[in-house]
Amino acid sequence: MSTANETSDKTDAETEGAREQKSTVDNHMKKELDDEDEGVREAGKEGSELSSLRENVEDSQVYTATSLSVIPKETRTKTHPLLLDWAYGINQTLPVFSLQDEDKLVILYICAHVAVMFDHTSNAQHLLQGHCSPITCLCASEDRRWLVTADMGRESLVIIWDAYTGIPVRTLFDCHPEGGVSALALSKDSKYLVTVGAGAVQRVCIWDWTDESDSPQCQVDLSPKYGCQNQILFNPSDSTQLVSNSSTQVLFYNWERGHLEYSAPEITDKVGRTTFHQVKFVCAAVKVSSLLLALTFGKSVPIQTFNMVLGTLSQSIFHYDSVQALTATSAGNIVLWDKQTESVSCQPIVRKAVKLVPLQKEAITVLTLIDSFVVTGDVNGHIKFYDGNLKLINLYNEFSLDPIRSISFSKEKPSTSGLGYPKDCTLDAKPFVMRNVVLSTTCATVVHLNAQRNVLQTLLKEHAEPLEAVACHPKQPLVAMGSHSGTIKVWDYERKEAVCSRVFRPHKQIQCITYDPQGFYLAVGFASGALQIVDACTLQSDGKECLQYSQDSITHLTFSQDSCYLAAADTGKSVTLLQRCKEGTQEIWKYQGRHHSHYKPIQDLLFGVDLDSNQPRLLSLGMDRRLVEFDLQNSGENELLILSSDRIEQSAVPTCMVWYPPLTPENFLLTASNLYKMKLFNATSKMCRKTLFGPSYGSPVKKMAILPASKAGDPNSRYMAYITQDKVGIQILPLDGNPHKSFAMICHSTGVSTLACSYDGRYAFTTGGQDCTVFSWELNLSSLEASAALGGKDMLPFYNLLEGGRDGQLFREMEEYFYYCQLQNQDLNTMETRLVSTHIPLADVPFLMRALGFYPTEQELEDMQNEVKFSRYAETRNYVTDIDLEEFIKLYINHRPASGISRQELCNAFQVLGKADEEGRYTIDRDELLELLQARGEHMTEDDLAECFTTLLGFSAEGSSCTESLLESVLPPKITMGTFATDVLGFSAATQEFYQEHSHDL
Repeated sequence: MSTANETSDKTDAETEGAREQKSTVDNHMKKELDDEDEGVREAGKEGSELSSLRENVEDSQVYTATSLSVIPKETRTKTHPLLLDWAYGINQTLPVFSLQDEDKLVILYICAHVAVMFDHTSNAQHLLQGHCSPITCLCASEDRRWLVTADMGRESLVIIWDAYTGIPVRTLFDCHPEGGVSALALSKDSKYLVTVGAGAVQRVCIWDWTDESDSPQCQVDLSPKYGCQNQILFNPSDSTQLVSNSSTQVLFYNWERGHLEYSAPEITDKVGRTTFHQVKFVCAAVKVSSLLLALTFGKSVPIQTFNMVLGTLSQSIFHYDSVQALTATSAGNIVLWDKQTESVSCQPIVRKAVKLVPLQKEAITVLTLIDSFVVTGDVNGHIKFYDGNLKLINLYNEFSLDPIRSISFSKEKPSTSGLGYPKDCTLDAKPFVMRNVVLSTTCATVVHLNAQRNVLQTLLKEHAEPLEAVACHPKQPLVAMGSHSGTIKVWDYERKEAVCSRVFRPHKQIQCITYDPQGFYLAVGFASGALQIVDACTLQSDGKECLQYSQDSITHLTFSQDSCYLAAADTGKSVTLLQRCKEGTQEIWKYQGRHHSHYKPIQDLLFGVDLDSNQPRLLSLGMDRRLVEFDLQNSGENELLILSSDRIEQSAVPTCMVWYPPLTPENFLLTASNLYKMKLFNATSKMCRKTLFGPSYGSPVKKMAILPASKAGDPNSRYMAYITQDKVGIQILPLDGNPHKSFAMICHSTGVSTLACSYDGRYAFTTGGQDCTVFSWELNLSSLEASAALGGKDMLPFYNLLEGGRDGQLFREMEEYFYYCQLQNQDLNTMETRLVSTHIPLADVPFLMRALGFYPTEQELEDMQNEVKFSRYAETRNYVTDIDLEEFIKLYINHRPASGISRQELCNAFQVLGKADEEGRYTIDRDELLELLQARGEHMTEDDLAECFTTLLGFSAEGSSCTESLLESVLPPKITMGTFATDVLGFSAATQEFYQEHSHDL
């Protein structure tokens, strides 16, 4: 093994050489300009273009930046309606890097799909946004100039960033389509990048990211038997050598002139002989798709017997001598790899395990090199420094840290004088001169260690378990966050400082939190069904610590407007009500009652105010499509009564509700559904008064929040924030179905849990659940208004929603049908002077809808007619009995299905109602189908059914309608989905092909 002095000299020499090198990208850009300059001198006519190119390059921020300090405090141009303002949280499974540690302390870490450059000195974040999926890999160049991030999404990206400016300089699109990237690393000179795919068969690619090629320099596929390689590293002394490891196997790589090969030496902790198999794969860079070109097996080679437990492998590094390598294990051992004695110098180095060093008892989680030391971090939170011979030099074990996840040393070297540094733990007790270091733990904590003063400083302490709950204070710039670890943390989101926190015991897994409208109380709901009400300022409770009325997880909490009532909904489909009362001088929350109000999960819970009595009213909305209102006035002790229960949807499933702001004389309750529709219900009668086409960004709206009215702006200008499955959005009110009045962007790609808005309407907060993250979004309402204006005025946005627009066939058909209805209402054969009108009777709307291919149910037709009939009733007290073409177009667009007729819906219906035959196809008995059509859903008489089949089967109108005998002759006894779709409904043959392709699913 090499000595410490030898390795130190070599490292210093390498460092000096690296200092003399220019930046890789800068050299590349200058070389291109010089080459182009020669060509232009010869051509003579492109000189001005070259000059312009040179000026653009020299003016670019990336080219001119010289240090991290040039990054200005973020002064973003607010061109988007939603701007990511701050990221609360950290991905504790990924490493944290120290970017600067002199005049300011800057670190880099990952938060969901965003990379965060956090300046701890000035308490500022620079957010690197570009990924649509959670970032799974992160690395930084040795000089901290270049940062690389990668993800595992469907369209995975690898992005190389300039750390000095925060600008992406290169993006590799879908370089591992088999599943994204599981590991990556930069070479010492930052010229080469290696990526490891995350597919079942992992592919290792080496890229020269400074050139313009979209293909790697070389690549190789790994055998799945070696396990998932989740860590890879270049040899600092030789970029043609790499090492990677899974939990069970270490792989060594050699690449040269477009060929990449690897070897997989076997190692075991069993007594006996271990064989070594060399596996070689060669791939030419010019033929990227060529795989597995050669497979050779070496001879069995005896290695030293290890009569001790090996443990699982954690990390591997190259030793300073560039030949040896080290691998750390969960048993506290270090595996030493060295070249085989019979290796020929001109051949690639072949390594074998030569020694197993029992370094410590604790599992080693991190293994790295710095200057002349081998550094380890373990599960006890200890950091240990060894020389090149693995002799212990120093250790830090006094800080009581959690298991170490990453160790990142400052790029700035300490002074060599040694003054003020602590002594090492050798017999000589020399000053231990070491760089400052940033440590991250598995419990989402990041600390900075000043090596000279031996002082530990906490930089971040975030939630380490899923974060499901967030709530904003109603009168102050405070936001509270609760996680499954039982921790609540309150932040001042304007100063970006933590105000207070509390860990709740014994109950954990906080599911939801909410402030009361006065800002005095904070209610906390747990997965255990427990409920706790604490002081909003101190997070402490004066009365009973915990209230438990259910064993089911609390999902929703809401206070009444006067803060006298608190309601909770749980996964047991029940609602629990508490009332604030006084007992002597102390205020307590008294149990009022509990009701199992739904037979499917509760989607939302909401307090309101009765318009007549000004008393609180409580409503719950369930997946059973029922809107339940509770009778608070007549509910006694231990009894919660239901005032009404209304079914508000036929097929759609409601997802959330909110009180609509007073933009009209009528008061409404707004609901959203899984079919991308929003509905306004009269607050008193609960009649559906308007149906609107809602935001459609890949998934339906799951929560809405009305933003407070602006004190300085127009009181009639109101806005609504909302979330979908993975996006956060903002909507201009009043709702009218115009898609340009809405904007949304990805906030948590793995799923957003909930939404909260600040008391002044400037910020929205979203939680990511499993990603342990809360994002703060600044709302730019003027940008949203500008975006809506660009979409067109008046009817233009609605014309564009029609197939073909205003010049399309659908619009022409609408006009023709509309004019035909006008003619028909004045008698087609009349000879009298016709009255010119722009309206048709409201009674003709159903026929016109069906003529356009939209077949609404009777309930939907009733909702349409009520929507038009009562549209001006609150203002004029008169009914509307007719409709013009523009109003009809809006009615059609807002009511028609958002995604058209789905074939899958028909497949699902047969799967539910039918039975599988011998071939696995679902069929419905003919008599049973006829009975279902009359008995289930909206009522149909035999005459209605006969009329429908007469039309669908194409019988002559002059003949008799369908009879039972006639149906028996036309319809088979067992009706398949294909028969029903093509013979009865008259769908195209494509439906039959779809059915055949998906028959195995049915």
